[in-house]
Amino acid sequence: MKSVVGISLGAAAQDFAFTATFLGEKLHVQRLGTDGSTARAVALVRQWDSKADAIGLGVLKDRYRAGSHRFVEKDSAKLKAVAKQALTTIGGRLSDILQEWSVRHAQIQLGNYFNNARVVFLSGMTNYKLAMSMAEYTDNVMFADPLLQLGVPKFLTSIEALQLYSTGAHYVKDWSLPVDLATGPIKEWTRFVLRKAVQKATVLVAAPHELDQFGLEELAGKTIISTTVNDERIAQLKDKGVHMVIDAAPVLFNHVLSPSLLDAMIVAATGKFPQEILEDDYLEIITSLGLEPRIIYPNGFKRVNRFAFVIHPLSQEYFKKVKPIELLSHVSPPMFMNSLEKIMAYAPPFVYSKVTGIQSPTGVETEGWLISVGGTPREIMAHSPEFTYRRLLDAAAMARRLGAQIMGLGAFTKVVGDAGLTVAKRAPLPITTGNSYSASGALWAAHDALLRMRLLPPPKGKERVKFKAMIVGATGAIGSVCARLMAKAAEEVYMVSPETAKLLALKESILKESPGAKLFLSAQADKDIADMDMIVTATSGAGKKVLDIMKVKPGCVITDVARPLDLPAEEVAKRPDVLVIESGEIQLPGNVEMKNIGLPKGVAYACLAETIVLALEGRFENFTVGRAIEWEKVREIYKLGIKHGMKLAEISGVNGPFSDEDIERVRELALVARAKQMQAPARKPARRAAPAKKAAPAKAAPAAA
Repeated sequence: MKSVVGISLGAAAQDFAFTATFLGEKLHVQRLGTDGSTARAVALVRQWDSKADAIGLGVLKDRYRAGSHRFVEKDSAKLKAVAKQALTTIGGRLSDILQEWSVRHAQIQLGNYFNNARVVFLSGMTNYKLAMSMAEYTDNVMFADPLLQLGVPKFLTSIEALQLYSTGAHYVKDWSLPVDLATGPIKEWTRFVLRKAVQKATVLVAAPHELDQFGLEELAGKTIISTTVNDERIAQLKDKGVHMVIDAAPVLFNHVLSPSLLDAMIVAATGKFPQEILEDDYLEIITSLGLEPRIIYPNGFKRVNRFAFVIHPLSQEYFKKVKPIELLSHVSPPMFMNSLEKIMAYAPPFVYSKVTGIQSPTGVETEGWLISVGGTPREIMAHSPEFTYRRLLDAAAMARRLGAQIMGLGAFTKVVGDAGLTVAKRAPLPITTGNSYSASGALWAAHDALLRMRLLPPPKGKERVKFKAMIVGATGAIGSVCARLMAKAAEEVYMVSPETAKLLALKESILKESPGAKLFLSAQADKDIADMDMIVTATSGAGKKVLDIMKVKPGCVITDVARPLDLPAEEVAKRPDVLVIESGEIQLPGNVEMKNIGLPKGVAYACLAETIVLALEGRFENFTVGRAIEWEKVREIYKLGIKHGMKLAEISGVNGPFSDEDIERVRELALVARAKQMQAPARKPARRAAPAKKAAPAKAAPAAA
């Protein structure tokens, strides 16, 4: 039986021993800790040199490569040189393989977990291969090498900077601060800088013993990437609020085996010198043993994804809420506010609010930032699209630095130019306009309003609510989506568009999806408008009159999803017995905390909710961009919203959200109007008879001639 010893600078209290058959050889394996004492490690190497077949040294790598430069760790090399008979290994190559695999394994298993994560490496030099792998998923990397190696309170913020640093680092690697400075203000300052960086990070790459210097304030909510994290340290990390630990060291024979000890076991079992073991050998051994990196949740499953959403002031009234401007607005002439509005359009983006507390029933959480750009709609439309693109790209750069994994565009920022296409191409993170969920939310709100109006016969059992719906602008991007949705919900659907050929094609396409749908086509809205229970306007009329609201049935629910609106406020005011809906707001799951955006607590606009749903799902992609809205995405985002606990919260019109009292008032007026219509036919014969009796013009015809 062969003997394998692992000598670690870790705690001796974690020592263990076992006997097992490994790769066809019976091995006796034991781990010996030295509590951080290098002298004790040297003594143990000498003690076991003639007794063990292989010794694994759990110290720093003996050699490593950063960029094109190769470095030799002097202390590790000296420790290896102590052994004269036993084969010794530090397991550097195996450690690199396992560490890099642990990151890729987590990215696959957890789905885009490291996308744009803020990652701090305590040593980029010794974890260079891991850093290169992480850089495939995020540019938000920071390396503390100058800070911890030289005492310089500065981080390297890119792989390129790390490579440049490595070209000269070996000349000063043995340099250290003078004792009087190392224990004084400089040391305290460097510790402060390091702690602040760790606090802002989402991922920390560090050796297990390096985590001891941090507490709850720094590690709460963090993901730790390390190697050989034993049960005792897991318990400590639990108390420090760590969300997740990704450990490159596998569990074998009921013990967490460090790469150095596992490599020593491979050396003993194969009888090869460490340098003779090839990458193919490691691949064969890892796959044959079924080894995997460990993903550990010290406090139970926890995943927090991150988003950003762009907002902007809707009018000058927004600026008056800012304290200094509020005072000036009362005493300054109107020209002051006009000038301020123009100036603010050039202001750089800033974080208006942090958003926290959103939690899906699946257990996934998300947090984010509302980033404000300064232009009002008037200023946005007064400038070229490129002007707004630059502001949005500045906001995207800020979102990337904050660690957001997807960014949504709100209000007028999503309709400028090509509706997000250019921004999505240039931005450093995925973009969505939220229009898919806006269309879905508006129809969701319309269907809910139709039920709350209580003017239709209630459904029996699982029957559909029997109502007639009209889609005005049915062949457009949003209109066609609305028509497809309505075909699944309404008894009869009337599709209106002047593009007759497209109408015929749309009908054919919908009948393939919903064979039993009753579809009627028309080029004019007013033809059948008086019989409709619900009307959806989705034209691109840009202010043109698309329907005569005076002909609409009392109690009809009109959903205006066009932007700009097809029905302005003055048109809506003509029919208080008709419910005109502009949008449906979404109740977010969890205990949501964010600044006021003009809605009740925990309620968000549907476009913002789309960004949040995608973040919860881990779908970091350009989802809805451009003016063409895909039916499949509308359907998909609705289903994802239901999965993650989204609920319809508010129904809004041109004057803001409707209360229950508002809807009840419209219902009562509709009932009165319908009652009058029922009485009207009895009076009509009398009205028709009156002109017949007055035939004076006909009798007087000869005289007139």
